[in-house]
Amino acid sequence: MNPRRKFLKNASAMAGLAIAAPQPFYIHKNLAPDETIIGHGDFKYKVDKNWGKISPQNNPLLNCHEMIQDSQGRLVMLGDHTQNNILIFDKSGKLLDSWGHAYPGGHGLSLGIEQDGSDFLLITDCGWFQNRTGQWEKQQGQVVKTTVDGRLRFTLGHPRTIGIYKDDEPFMPTETALAPNGDIYVADGYGSDYIIQYDQFGQYIRHFGGHHNANKEHNLHNAHGVAVDLRNPNSPRLICTSRAENCFKVFSMEGKFLHRIDLPGMHVCRAVLKENTLYAGVCWSKDASGKTDYGDSGFVTILDDKDKVVSSPGGTAPHYQNGRLLPSQQDQAATFQHGHDVCVDEDHNLYICQWKAHFTPPVKLTRV
Repeated sequence: MNPRRKFLKNASAMAGLAIAAPQPFYIHKNLAPDETIIGHGDFKYKVDKNWGKISPQNNPLLNCHEMIQDSQGRLVMLGDHTQNNILIFDKSGKLLDSWGHAYPGGHGLSLGIEQDGSDFLLITDCGWFQNRTGQWEKQQGQVVKTTVDGRLRFTLGHPRTIGIYKDDEPFMPTETALAPNGDIYVADGYGSDYIIQYDQFGQYIRHFGGHHNANKEHNLHNAHGVAVDLRNPNSPRLICTSRAENCFKVFSMEGKFLHRIDLPGMHVCRAVLKENTLYAGVCWSKDASGKTDYGDSGFVTILDDKDKVVSSPGGTAPHYQNGRLLPSQQDQAATFQHGHDVCVDEDHNLYICQWKAHFTPPVKLTRV
């Protein structure tokens, strides 16, 4: 069973109680004082858990799944509460706009630019959602293209309807990525673990990954994220999450496996690239005995352009032995519950979206 699914089944009763009795304001667990500094080396940050200025009465949250920054500098967040799937903030945390009622499994968010220079969004609904009693259910996943103010442009075809999935292969997508030529890559992270490539108009090109390749390195297990890596513009690559294997797997743009980036102990979400640096949320980590802790055990990790971990805000300091990263885990301060996504602004500040974090908005980390 997918670790997320197993954990959600156990957590559903408690989640239902929390939904039934909303608090007058959001309360972060272990509210850190403003002077708290986390991180390592050149990547240290001041913690601000009171960044998002919203109330559960007007803008209720379940899970803050992902965030991007648009061309106007606004921070656009996707969550899974259908009163307001999309929340748009300025960098001070002031809410500027909200919309969206059709994505109960709102999970993945990517930004693209049209030929006329306008922004658009790719929204991924994974199909997992909480009903009004707090129980988790599932439905067919979907990927849609919208404008930043919510006008629908198109919906990608279901893999079964276009003949690339068998009847027994579920489709529960978790993420998208956009190539420079407009191609769209969809990660089916809660379904059949394929990466599916479409052109800019939503026409199918190919798919790869899954579970049945002769070379096991081509397989993906909980393909939670996909990102286009343009740090070498002459050789663009795809960074695909294999979360259950605690690693990223790097593929060519055509789906050829190249190498893997092992991150022992880290159940990582999608890779986020900013200049030469890779950032990722860690949803869960392992305890000292090496067993995955599906409780509040998340943090953030940061890799340099050599794919080496240089900082893990909210986690233990990275240590390498004979060129291999030793297992990492959440630090004793427990700043985060479940790191799900990282948004990086132009000042290199971070905004951390969390799954199952007591219905709280993103945490801001100000670079120091």
